[in-house]
Amino acid sequence: MRKLTSIVSYPERGEGGNNRYRGNCSPKLIEDLIGFFKPQEICDYMCGSGTTRDAAQKCGIKSHIYDLHSGFDLLNSEIRERPQFIFWHPPYWDIIKYSDVMYKASEVESKYGYDPRKFDLSRIQDWDKFVEVMNYAMMKQFAALEKGGRMAVLMGDIKKKGKLYSMLSEIIKPGTAENILIKAQYNCFSDNTQYSGSFIPILHEYVLIVRKDNPLMIPIITTKKLELDIRDMHGATWRDIVAAVLEDEGRSVPLSVLYEKIEPYKKARQNQWWKEKVRQTLQLYPEHFESTQRGMWQLKRAVA
Repeated sequence: MRKLTSIVSYPERGEGGNNRYRGNCSPKLIEDLIGFFKPQEICDYMCGSGTTRDAAQKCGIKSHIYDLHSGFDLLNSEIRERPQFIFWHPPYWDIIKYSDVMYKASEVESKYGYDPRKFDLSRIQDWDKFVEVMNYAMMKQFAALEKGGRMAVLMGDIKKKGKLYSMLSEIIKPGTAENILIKAQYNCFSDNTQYSGSFIPILHEYVLIVRKDNPLMIPIITTKKLELDIRDMHGATWRDIVAAVLEDEGRSVPLSVLYEKIEPYKKARQNQWWKEKVRQTLQLYPEHFESTQRGMWQLKRAVA
């Protein structure tokens, strides 16, 4: 067994599963997890081409593997085991589509009576909806664990149109967060793509390991998205707020516009002399604000 550290790297994929099944991970990762944590059996409810089964067989332990393509829908099917260890490798949103691409949806429907495309996480188009379903699947699996059981979740980041969509940041984290491993990626489909501009290729994945210490009371870390107006934001200075208002206007404006844009918000409500503070701020930061004529102000642009 290789030594398990917070950074893992498998340049050679190893034997197990089907390396033509896109998104399939190295069986060496699962072998190392089994070797380190020493579970007596392992469960995988999105097993893909069966990498977990092959790794478990090599390590001499039992496995219970399931997938949407073989009659098990994690979102709706019952988890019958009381797992000691779960390995989960969910789709990376819609980067790789599985149903009707890696296998025929019609064959699954004919054999098992459901259209897998309806329950396939990789076919969810909206990111927020994907996160919602991903977190439901996470909690369903964690709830099934026995006390002291663990989940190891392999996931990645996605870049689209200059925006990062991070599964690690938004996945719900129940129980005790025990480890986060950084896994280097090799032989990716994107390796042959030429990028331009400020795009930084993603060359790593994460393995989140959570442990269930209490069968009833479960601490949970979850991401909550908020939109805050800077004029109500704790920690924003008068300079920040005046600059933000002028930047939003994009032109030279009279003091009356600044007053109008700031008055209804917390920064003004908490200061009796807020108008005086606005004028003082404009004078205190000549490197940021300039007067175009008497009573007219704009944001000073940095000279290239």
